[in-house]
Amino acid sequence: MIKKLLRATYARLDLWLLPYAAKSRKFAGIYYAFFNPHFRREMHATAAGRQHYRLHEESSTIASVIIRRNIHRLEKGLSMVPRKSLFALDYIDETLKAFGNMLQEPAHQLDLTLLNYAHDVLESYFAVTTWPEGATQPGIFAEQAGKIRPLLNKTQQQAAAAPAPYQQRPRADISYHEFYKLCQQRCSVRTFLPKPVEPEILERAVAAAAQAPSACNRQPFRYIAATQGETLRKLASLPMGTVGYAEGLPAVLAVVGDLSAYPFERDRHVIYIDASLANMQLMLALETMGLASCSINWPDIENYEIKIAKLLKLQPFERVVMLIAVGYPDPNALIPHSEKKTAAGLLSYV
Repeated sequence: MIKKLLRATYARLDLWLLPYAAKSRKFAGIYYAFFNPHFRREMHATAAGRQHYRLHEESSTIASVIIRRNIHRLEKGLSMVPRKSLFALDYIDETLKAFGNMLQEPAHQLDLTLLNYAHDVLESYFAVTTWPEGATQPGIFAEQAGKIRPLLNKTQQQAAAAPAPYQQRPRADISYHEFYKLCQQRCSVRTFLPKPVEPEILERAVAAAAQAPSACNRQPFRYIAATQGETLRKLASLPMGTVGYAEGLPAVLAVVGDLSAYPFERDRHVIYIDASLANMQLMLALETMGLASCSINWPDIENYEIKIAKLLKLQPFERVVMLIAVGYPDPNALIPHSEKKTAAGLLSYV
């Protein structure tokens, strides 16, 4: 009874304070700092991510984030028409330092795929840029390249992992009509056959997800799969939206964003954008392999966040973006109609 009375009092006070918070950023700051706690976990995760980035900036972990971002920026510069004779001066030193930091790892721990990509783009960059006499950057790269080339095992036939003409990209033999049918085929399925989901199926779907665009190619997310046992049961039953069908889920993916990929608060929402772009590709990929999925909302509620962080052993700077149920659909499962908005209702021109 007392708890109910306190909640009602809090709700009335909240409604009284909300108009003041809506008036200005100053009042909103006071409101969320002293009265409404709902952004505190996001603030802590963002601060923890920034601190992790700062403390480990010279480690291979953060160096790989810097490399993915800056090599992508170099590729954009190389692809510009017209291309400048010298560009990227504000971040080339940081790029070379990160490349060198990655090379400090023992040979068996090197990410050769990423290093090959960085090497080829940097090689293309220094081949087309004109540097003033006395510049040290070309020499630094030449020294680094000498260390990495023997490890790459390249053949004469291999194409460089660098910008290439659009016409050389892989082409899908699929029409808009067929793709639209695939989009209509994908639906949120909540009744599955009692059949396990093979790990190789999940790996193929994640490989398709990895092809999605992300801001500066950082891909600040990962997938944690639960396919059996107590972990699956607990994970499936955690979201409020799975009441009634959690027990029948053959597999659940937790999509986890990594805020340690960013040194600034301005990027704190990118984990949700980038992960969501990848998730849609993952779900469409599952459809092509005979599986179905259900995207499960994960609202920011403190006690649920504590439970899932403990269950999945998350770092303070990791945030759950959403969950995805995966399985072989029951052919007799009933699917909600879910009328969609029309193109005219979603698209406008300026």
